[in-house]
Amino acid sequence: MVDAVFKEASMSKFLEKKGEYEGGIEFSAGFRWQHWIRAIAIFALIATGFYLADPFITYSNVSAEPTRFLHAQIREWHIIFGFAMIGAVIYKLFLTLFTKEGKYERESVKDAFNIKVAIQQVGYYLLLTKHPHTKGIYNPLQFWAYVGLYVFFIGIIVTGLALYAEVYHQGLGGALYGFAKSVESMCGGLANVRYIHHLFMWGIIIVVFIHIYMAVYNAVFGKNGSMDAIFSGMKYEKEDH
Repeated sequence: MVDAVFKEASMSKFLEKKGEYEGGIEFSAGFRWQHWIRAIAIFALIATGFYLADPFITYSNVSAEPTRFLHAQIREWHIIFGFAMIGAVIYKLFLTLFTKEGKYERESVKDAFNIKVAIQQVGYYLLLTKHPHTKGIYNPLQFWAYVGLYVFFIGIIVTGLALYAEVYHQGLGGALYGFAKSVESMCGGLANVRYIHHLFMWGIIIVVFIHIYMAVYNAVFGKNGSMDAIFSGMKYEKEDH
């Protein structure tokens, strides 16, 4: 019996067995790094974005000398973290769509359209039912939350690059200038590009807090180490899970 269970476990993504638990590496180092780079970049972009939208910090003593460029410095950090987030998003999409590591994320599509599993998952979050069995690593609610998040990512990246090219006309900005003008025309003006950029930011804020809530909820009530895995990469579950 034990050998059969271990054989079944060895055929899954988990390759180790310890007592009544089976587990192993859930997230690779590359996965974890992109997650935390993206997380830090998002919170930095939110903070700097709020300031750029409404500069609420000023120098106490006014000077006519052109030596105080706080707004420009904040914008520079906004751009730096913006490109860091773009890199992390592209890397994560590559992992999900084209690598063996993303296999179990891709398998989550099978549950995404399963109404029965989705209803049971809602019941689980309301403490009414047990956690449903899913084929991938994301339940239907998590899957659609991630889909929405990446729609917001793509939207904020497109509008952000358009705004970047409107200010910086050399190098990458110059190469993107035609693209920026197309986005500006499609949105009905530069002011609308900036407004839509802010809307995508609010969408990301909402989904991020939902993601944090779900992660903490699963860690507390699921007791399966799902939240620990994003730090250590390791996850262990009981055999009956």
